[in-house]
Amino acid sequence: MDLHYGPELDEFRDTARTWLEANLSGCYAGLRGRGGPGDEHALVEERREWERYLGAEGWIGLGWPKEFGGRDLSLWHQVMWAEEYARARGPGRLGHIGEQLAAPTIMAFGTLEQQRRFLPPIMEGREFWCQGYSEPNAGSDLANVATRAELVGDRWLIDGQKVWTSLAHLSDWCFVVARSERDSQRHRGLSFLLVPMAQPGVEIRPINQLTGDSEFNETWFTAATTDADNILGSPGDGWKPAMALLGFERGVSTLGQQLNFDAELAMVIDVARARGLNADPVVRQRLAAIWARLRIMRLSSLRALSADSGDGGTASKVGLTGKLYWANLHQDLGELAFDLVGMEATVGGLLDDDVAGRLRRIFLFSRADTIYGGSNQIQRNIIGERGLGLPR
Repeated sequence: MDLHYGPELDEFRDTARTWLEANLSGCYAGLRGRGGPGDEHALVEERREWERYLGAEGWIGLGWPKEFGGRDLSLWHQVMWAEEYARARGPGRLGHIGEQLAAPTIMAFGTLEQQRRFLPPIMEGREFWCQGYSEPNAGSDLANVATRAELVGDRWLIDGQKVWTSLAHLSDWCFVVARSERDSQRHRGLSFLLVPMAQPGVEIRPINQLTGDSEFNETWFTAATTDADNILGSPGDGWKPAMALLGFERGVSTLGQQLNFDAELAMVIDVARARGLNADPVVRQRLAAIWARLRIMRLSSLRALSADSGDGGTASKVGLTGKLYWANLHQDLGELAFDLVGMEATVGGLLDDDVAGRLRRIFLFSRADTIYGGSNQIQRNIIGERGLGLPR
């Protein structure tokens, strides 16, 4: 893997960095570092406006083909943008699920009419999406979904419950995996539906988190409807787009995530210095270990993203370890932050915006890292079965 990008990519990085520094100032200066994990309720309307501004300036859909309105930039351009966005402490993205998950799936499986309807509003930062996958009895085991969909005339009728629906309360649309064939089992008989959220049959109930926020929600569909044409792929064959979408989920955003962790580590180091703990050999060792693991995370992510690894598929297998690796790393970082803050970490408001409050949220939010997006146990099964070829 060659990490020397060349003059064209270096120039793009400079352009992205300069644009972010120039635009995350003035009226947008207050958005820096806001709206991330544990802070999702912050400045929502201002972040909506930021999404529209990103779209107008051409920073949404960098890798999308030009036929869909994108810039058709390479994977490495997208990596650089994600890294520079994190380095500049850009605000938490409201449009992430639409841009990175819904849009690529619609490009791959949608009709021309669906692409024309749904892609422009995502690129322009006008419509936001959430993910209707997990259910109370179908979390990491997606094939166990029980939400029902029935085609009645020219409308799909949807009944069921989804859970951990990130940003559902701010979303215009939800892509829903539902069982559309009666008596079907497992991954057969599922359909991938595009469902509008603003309708009487959709009820959103916030799940209050340890951080005091409620990024996640329970979403109830009670005779909710969507047009018959709002289906990706064929009825009963929704497993294919559902699995393809999960592949998009492990994309370039991991690189930006690593830099967000870097920023958190820098804050932890500042606390260690301020409290005179940076001379403690145990603390120094823990800080150094986190730093080294973050470097490994970046290099492993770049290797997994490389389209021309030349290693017979090893890079793609490395990608299977990514979620398991960073989830445990971030929990260890959260525990280190908690330990360095000391007794102060156990008191105070959950949404305090001082250093102690921010480190407290890192610790509390990271408790969920080993569960959401696929629990550690499920990730180990995936590594064993798909990566190592072990029996189920």
